Amino acid sequence: MIYNELKQHGTEDFPIEMYHIEKNHTRYEMSAHWHNEIEIIRVLKGELNIKLNNNTYTAKENEIIFINPDTVHQATPQDCIYECIVLNLDFFPALGNGPVYFTESLKNHEYIVDEYHRETDNSFGKAVNDLFRVMSAKSSGYKFKVIGALYHIFGEIIDLHLYKPTSGMPITTDKNVPKLRAVLSHIRTNYSSQISLEDMAKASGMSPKYFCYFFKEMTAKTPMEYLTLYRIEKASRKLINTDSSVTSIAFSCGFNDLSYFIKTFKKVKGITPAKFRKNALQ
Repeated sequence: MIYNELKQHGTEDFPIEMYHIEKNHTRYEMSAHWHNEIEIIRVLKGELNIKLNNNTYTAKENEIIFINPDTVHQATPQDCIYECIVLNLDFFPALGNGPVYFTESLKNHEYIVDEYHRETDNSFGKAVNDLFRVMSAKSSGYKFKVIGALYHIFGEIIDLHLYKPTSGMPITTDKNVPKLRAVLSHIRTNYSSQISLEDMAKASGMSPKYFCYFFKEMTAKTPMEYLTLYRIEKASRKLINTDSSVTSIAFSCGFNDLSYFIKTFKKVKGITPAKFRKNALQ
């Protein structure tokens, strides 16, 4: 699925969050989405097939992916364990004037950091791994250590020239990405209601026939597959984070048949919604 993620990562005064993702995680398969934060991913085991706008990579153990702001990204794990750190670049001005120019240039798409880092036995890879280590440990002084690790990472990016100017061009010049964002925003806003193929095609500004081809080409899923997976992801979060009944959650996520919801949820997650909730709360 693709949508503009509006979730708060971390807290308002410390907008950075780490996620450890294994097979039972609600977002094991990373649905297509974008956000204005940067995201750093490291693969701990297996392979992660990841698409960033129109660039596709297969990241393996110990490799690192750097996701620039506003990049549409999605990933499919292959027997994979991976970790993500999401960081709001507005964090840096509060730390001093030094990093502001570079981070503002990233936010404004004047520079982009290299996305795929296969060789990580270097100063950049060690700096990234140090950030994950201090985020994971969360010692009493971890926030100071995180600040230091972030300075270190961006210092290595600049020293090793792991970035390039965009000459004022957006991250991608592909005219299809804004169309994709438009339809995904429509799904994010209206997933709890009935959405037809025609509705999605209209949001993208395309005919239904061409839209189906376009969407499958961009996301590797049909529009209806994407919509169903998006609804299942929303339902899985509600199962964990609310006390609402399975029936109530099903209807709030756009399913108007409880049996179909349970069958679909089991097909996607491998277990029923009730067992999913029970396992998550143990």
